[in-house]
Amino acid sequence: METIYFKDQECHTYGSLPAVGEKAPEFKLVTPTLKEVKNSDYAGRRVVLNIFPSLDTEVCAASVRRFNKEAASMPDTDVLCVSMDLPFAAGRFCTAEGLDKVTPASAFRSPEFVKNYGVQIIDGPLAGLLARSVVVIDRDGKVIYRDLVENITDEPRYKEVIDVLRH
Repeated sequence: METIYFKDQECHTYGSLPAVGEKAPEFKLVTPTLKEVKNSDYAGRRVVLNIFPSLDTEVCAASVRRFNKEAASMPDTDVLCVSMDLPFAAGRFCTAEGLDKVTPASAFRSPEFVKNYGVQIIDGPLAGLLARSVVVIDRDGKVIYRDLVENITDEPRYKEVIDVLRH
């Protein structure tokens, strides 16, 4: 369990993000076309998991826009934007915004993702949603970066993510 904050209110997560150096836990997420995507679909590529509460908030939407611009331009890298939003809503958002370098990926029917990545908020006003965090997985399926953003209203540390991807 980790402690995070929403507007100065202490909240907690279900568990903890996987550690750097660990094999990334398996996941199955759902795209706007209802296709399931999983770790093995990205074998030999790097994956950025941009995890957040909901695209219906400005900070979450800003993170998807920014990753579409920045991290998606990195070679051999796929960016999955993960929330509990329904896949249709996430797809509409990306289409309306012209965001075609990231993949919206819903965890709405993925209890194993919540368990394996420890990101579900378990108390406070956003209970049931996912905590803002970023996990970067290398070509061999190992975690090379992890960051649980302490205050949900803050954006991820983009520069750190981009720096990891450049090395």
